[in-house]
Amino acid sequence: MADALVDIAGLSVTYGGVQALHEVTLEVPAAGAVSLLGPNGAGKTSLLRAVSGLLTFHGGRIGAGRISVDGRDVTGADPVKLARSGIVQVLEGRRVFADLSVDDNLRSGAFWQRGGGRHGETRDFVLDLFPDLARCLTQPAGLLSGGQQQMLAIARALMSRPRLLLLDEPSLGLAPLLIRSIGGALRRINETGVGLLLVEQSSALAEAVTSRGYLLETGHVRASGETRELLADPQVRAVYLGVKTA
Repeated sequence: MADALVDIAGLSVTYGGVQALHEVTLEVPAAGAVSLLGPNGAGKTSLLRAVSGLLTFHGGRIGAGRISVDGRDVTGADPVKLARSGIVQVLEGRRVFADLSVDDNLRSGAFWQRGGGRHGETRDFVLDLFPDLARCLTQPAGLLSGGQQQMLAIARALMSRPRLLLLDEPSLGLAPLLIRSIGGALRRINETGVGLLLVEQSSALAEAVTSRGYLLETGHVRASGETRELLADPQVRAVYLGVKTA
């Protein structure tokens, strides 16, 4: 795809003798929003780790295939270089710096900000995006609610001005109202031109945020298409997403 931001072709990933991904091929269009759907153990997190360069820190390795960003091969690239180039992952479980203030967490995200000199502009944007954070800038991040910590994790990633945001289960453990709030924020982020690759068990959030989806199961791409159509397929919902149909 000529205008693809990310092009993954024939990607295979292993952990020791266990294969987690089998020749996975997918694309994220420039400024696009793509979801990775499927049950636990499908290989979704492994795919994000491969793109962000974090795979080796978890004992995994790329056995075959290629990952390209803007046509440049970044397969197995150093995660620091990838982050500096604008590929940033929001890890599952929030992972904020609990002892630091909300403001200091945001500052840490701007350490490698692309387009230097725009720290204040980016900070204003994330605080407008997440007004809850603006009200508790001096509070230790560890005292925030789960939903506020998820907002902070996303806001911290945005401080680096990413081109591609990789999100691993941002709705995990959140109430429906907070999930809708996170979904609205992600749509606004995407509207600014930031690409999204979203791993998500919540079909409602995936449908609200992304336009295209890929269904993974035991490391294989089993189906792909428009997110809404994919999630409306009774077999997809019943077999892979665990949703019973009438």
